[in-house]
Amino acid sequence: MKEQLRELVLQAIQALQDDATLPADLTLPGFVIERARSREHGDFACNVAMLLAKPARAKPRELAEKLVAALPANGLVEKVEIAGPGFINFHLAAGAYHGEVRRIMVQGDAYGRNESGAGKTIGVEFVSANPTGPLHVGHGRAAAIGDCLSRLLDATGWNVKREYYYNDAGVQIANLAISVQARARGITPDDSSWPDSGYRGDYIADVARAYLDRESVVADGETVTGAGDVDDLDAIRHFAVASLRREQDLDLQAFGVAFDTYFLESSLYSDGKVEETVRELIAHGHTFEEGGALWLRSTDFGDDKDRVMRKSDGTYTYFLPDVAYHLSKWQRGYQRAITELGSDHHGSLARVKAGLQALDCGIPKGWPEYVLHQMVTVMRGGEEVKISKRAGSYVTLRDLIDEVGRDATRYFLIARKSDSQLVFDIDLARSQSNDNPVYYIQYAHARVCSVLRQAPEKGFSFDLQDGLANLARLDNEHEQILLTELSKYPELVDAAAANLEPHLVAAWLRELANAFHTYYNSHQFLVEDAALRNARLALVVATRQVLKNGLQLLGLSAPEKM
Repeated sequence: MKEQLRELVLQAIQALQDDATLPADLTLPGFVIERARSREHGDFACNVAMLLAKPARAKPRELAEKLVAALPANGLVEKVEIAGPGFINFHLAAGAYHGEVRRIMVQGDAYGRNESGAGKTIGVEFVSANPTGPLHVGHGRAAAIGDCLSRLLDATGWNVKREYYYNDAGVQIANLAISVQARARGITPDDSSWPDSGYRGDYIADVARAYLDRESVVADGETVTGAGDVDDLDAIRHFAVASLRREQDLDLQAFGVAFDTYFLESSLYSDGKVEETVRELIAHGHTFEEGGALWLRSTDFGDDKDRVMRKSDGTYTYFLPDVAYHLSKWQRGYQRAITELGSDHHGSLARVKAGLQALDCGIPKGWPEYVLHQMVTVMRGGEEVKISKRAGSYVTLRDLIDEVGRDATRYFLIARKSDSQLVFDIDLARSQSNDNPVYYIQYAHARVCSVLRQAPEKGFSFDLQDGLANLARLDNEHEQILLTELSKYPELVDAAAANLEPHLVAAWLRELANAFHTYYNSHQFLVEDAALRNARLALVVATRQVLKNGLQLLGLSAPEKM
């Protein structure tokens, strides 16, 4: 609807350009058509008259009147009003909303999708947890955000590549290895000889036991068998990483999340990509040596200070492999790249972007894009839940899935804007009540299915085509509210994808469910008047379709019975 209105306004502008009321060389920065805040002010409002008043050398309200007079004849708009300093308010004809219902029924699962990103490839990296333990609730929030972003971008035409970056090198992996080795030797976290930086969760004992029993695990197509030798630290490290990668894969499968690419940090070293990146940075003159260390002149690219890349002992700082990794994304053809991270990574973003710009290889400024999420607090019975027995020090993603189910876990972790702190209330997520938003939304879908099952049981027929032909019978307030909510879906998908804000879908689904439940509680659908019955059932069938489409964007099921 927004696009149709925009086209009508552009035609009016062209007409005023043709008669020299407006100059021919116009630009329209800030030209928007937006939903009216109050239905009393119409359905949509446009600010174009105020933007063009100066080049037209006219008062905004006078220009608005001329624009309204120049609007082409159409069946979309019933009435136009000019408000305030020159806003143009559009009241749509009822037939515009009826046409949207017909679109929903024709397009089905494709309703709300568009091709704005067609032909372009985007990489979305998310979760990317160190393979040192089970995924925790923060990783779960990253998984929900990243997966829903990927679904949204796919719905807007992008060729989406989901990517998981395994940090399988460095100090934390070394700590994992010595922790498993200690367990394999019979040392427990309560023992005075337990490593200071050792991981204390029960899962370490499970890995050690499997290693000693020479069990085999498969991670990313590679089979790794425990050697059983407690003195072979390299073998322990290899087995432990594979074991925990496999465990994380199982957690993600249970969460309904899959990836196209698993990228190992260690490959950046084994394939020489880190050294190659250093050579390129030196060759382009953006480095200097001081105090035996190699530095990047990151201040040349907006960072607050220059950064050490290679320390005096020859080891690399952590941001350099990040630069090499993101360079590989560019080389693999990612026209856009989105990295979803915890907010604690905020400090490293500027230096990674600086390193990429310093390579002078055509990477645009602002590439990659970052989406950061805040921490999650888990509550049960009004008290914070902080630990899981198996993990030892944190709540795992699997804990939440086992407690409340996959759908509720996904919805609650996506329900708020990513940079907002989130409280996950286990009691609410488990409840089967209207206070539980995921239950409320899914129940709306199930209710439509129930109505359609009841129709033949009560001797009522349903003719969809007749219903679509009689949509003019839908004239009460609740029907208009529901029609309006349905029509918002395509623009919502577009806005959520453009702004990288999947929580918008979660919030809107609740609004749509509320509009449907209110309608359901206020009116009978299975009435004797066949034309009215068919029209109402056509509307609720369209509602079911859009609910299903929206739930799919969040990776949630659309149950037919509850």
